[in-house]
Amino acid sequence: MRGKSPGADASAKKQARKKSDGGRQRSAMGSVLSLLGAFVATSMALGLLFAGLLIPATGLAGASVKGGVKEFDDMSGTLTENALSQQSKILAKDGSVIATPYDENRIVVPSSAIPKVMKDAQVAIEDERFYDHGALDQRGILRAVAANLVSSSTQGASTLTQQYVKVAAQRAAIESGDKEEAKKAVAQHGTDAYVRKIKQLKMAVELEKTHTKDQILTSYLNLVFFGDGTYGIEAASQHYFGHPAKDLTLPEAATLAGVVNLPGSTDPVHNPKAAVKRRNIVLEKMIKQGRVSKADGEKAIASPLQTHVTNIAGGGGCQGSKYPYFCDYVTDWVADQPALGANRKERLAKLKTGGLTIQTSLDPKKMSALDSNLKKRVPVGNGADVQAAGVIIEPGTGLVQAMSQNAKYDVAGSNHFSTSVDWVRSGFPIGSTAKIFAIVEAMRQGRAVDSTVNVPAMNGTKDGRPVYNFTSKTFPGQCGQGAGNWSVGNDHPVPSGPMSLSKATAESVNTAFGALVASLGPCKVRDTFKLMGVQARDLKTGGWRDIRRDPSSIVLGSDSSSPMMMANAFATVAADGKYCAPRPVVSIKQANGKPVALKVEPCKQVISQQEARGTAEIFTHVFDSDGTASDAKLADGREAFGKTGTVDGSLHTWFVGSTKQLSTAVWVGRGFDNKNPIKNVSIGGKHIGTFLYGGDIAAPVWKATMDTISKGMPKAKLAEPDKATKQGDEVSVPDVKGKSEADAKSTLEKAGFLVTVSKQNSGDVSGGQAFKTDPAAGQKLGKGKKITLYVKP
Repeated sequence: MRGKSPGADASAKKQARKKSDGGRQRSAMGSVLSLLGAFVATSMALGLLFAGLLIPATGLAGASVKGGVKEFDDMSGTLTENALSQQSKILAKDGSVIATPYDENRIVVPSSAIPKVMKDAQVAIEDERFYDHGALDQRGILRAVAANLVSSSTQGASTLTQQYVKVAAQRAAIESGDKEEAKKAVAQHGTDAYVRKIKQLKMAVELEKTHTKDQILTSYLNLVFFGDGTYGIEAASQHYFGHPAKDLTLPEAATLAGVVNLPGSTDPVHNPKAAVKRRNIVLEKMIKQGRVSKADGEKAIASPLQTHVTNIAGGGGCQGSKYPYFCDYVTDWVADQPALGANRKERLAKLKTGGLTIQTSLDPKKMSALDSNLKKRVPVGNGADVQAAGVIIEPGTGLVQAMSQNAKYDVAGSNHFSTSVDWVRSGFPIGSTAKIFAIVEAMRQGRAVDSTVNVPAMNGTKDGRPVYNFTSKTFPGQCGQGAGNWSVGNDHPVPSGPMSLSKATAESVNTAFGALVASLGPCKVRDTFKLMGVQARDLKTGGWRDIRRDPSSIVLGSDSSSPMMMANAFATVAADGKYCAPRPVVSIKQANGKPVALKVEPCKQVISQQEARGTAEIFTHVFDSDGTASDAKLADGREAFGKTGTVDGSLHTWFVGSTKQLSTAVWVGRGFDNKNPIKNVSIGGKHIGTFLYGGDIAAPVWKATMDTISKGMPKAKLAEPDKATKQGDEVSVPDVKGKSEADAKSTLEKAGFLVTVSKQNSGDVSGGQAFKTDPAAGQKLGKGKKITLYVKP
């Protein structure tokens, strides 16, 4: 049997496709003819057709018309009028605009905010008989049908109501994700054009039954695109002319009315000549229709195009904001608010479309002071490749009032608030600012402000420097040293023996704090970090984790945290132990003015009032003449407490300090991959000859900023701790006369004293026995106080 040739197969397939396509075309034409029959029937019912008038479809028999009428009656006439996408506003504390997030730059306004001159101009150019006809204009239909008889295209006869229906239907289809339906909603040719016209005619008829003319016109003016990224009359007026729509003049209104039909080629920014030409056409129509006097109209025609182009603050997102990093912080915070949506995607969509008003805590004056002082001393792009960041938080509320960094804002990655740098909320080793957590824990365990810590004598060297080698015996357990030594040195020579907590803090004596944390329990100190809201950045997940369990992280801050967390930890102390989670938002209102229920972590008392006051008292000595920030004492005797911090190699330096009203953290260091020590460099006109320390730049930035922003504020004093917190629980000194040195020392230490042994060849005891103490047995002395034990050699 002979097989068929390839050519025969191809021919057969071609015929089959042709037959199939023809069937589909006949089916589609049948549907269109049926709907056109409905169009005829409806038009006749509305008195729009006259004897002898033909429409561009022949062969519409009675049955077809009857079927079409039924199909038309069954067709949905409901227009989906979704809430219009409009810009949200992020406001600073003083009401100024930080940013206006939006998908569509639109501000929805009521009819009362749109002047009559604007409404008249739009009607004049688009539908001069708008107030005289219903959903359809019989004159327009007659004109369009006659034109369509001799043309393959479908000429429009749309009323303004139909125009609104068309744009609203397209927008609804786009928002629902139906791209095909969106395309059909504005089809101009072929089958889809006739079907679209008839469907939208039905919607327009139904709309005019439920809406007034003014409601339709107002909705239209709020909906349509006015070119150059603006939607709706209010945003267009503000963008092109710099004022609200209610203040539009006659030539301005005519200009905007002319843009709507061809926004891409007649907007006054990119096409000023075309805009003027189109404006004058609108004005001529307004004169002809009697909507303006001839004199006023001709004066407007003769006037030059006068625009005042204004880009709304924020430019639609954080990149255009004056405070882009703070804007990102707000965006991130809003994305976690459950009242705005089921997930982050929905909440961010709400931010861009919901017309929210977000009142933030950012204070522009404080922001200006922080930003200028930071960038003055650590300029953007400085030759030393040193970066800086700072944040100001209000104690007792957690409200973030300012945040700055010496960087050029740049969006990185797909996450729009994940910028190339975000140092205020990033993690860096915190150095000796970590010592505040040891002091807080000491206060919690009943240590007195006036108590002492025993500074161990150096027992080794490392890199040519004297060190004390802490071992697992000193630091046992989960948060201990484990194998090997932990070698700790100081930045200056420090004598061994008892030292007050205040002096150890003022001079930032590392070995003293090693001994203190060992006695308190390193895991307990680590728990205090978390209690006060301080964690470390997890570089793997991008989230946060607890501080590492090793002594170096717990005692000397070799693990990382953020300037924001550190500022807030000091704010907790300033607020008498009340912790309030940092946040940038005070309130959010919906477009209708109703408040949004915010998910805000309630403030809580995490350390007692006296523990906080005792801690603050100790950290005021950092400003003493022998303190690490002696030059950073605030002007006019304003009281504050704080702490410097410096990491090995000076890669990260800090100053964190607070008054009763404001807590500020400043970080200066390497923000990128440069791991070279910061020494022998010039930064902002200051030469750093040796290593950079927290007192060199970070502390001066803190002082200059705090002096500026505190002016005019009451000089709120730091409350003193009570006598028990300051002096400790007083106990009687035990009588240890005649005991061996070891027993006597053990007895005194169990009583809570720090013991120093002095050997003297005197007393009526045997060699190796204690013969007295200073203070003497029976005297009252606070726990943690130092006592001298005298032993006969």
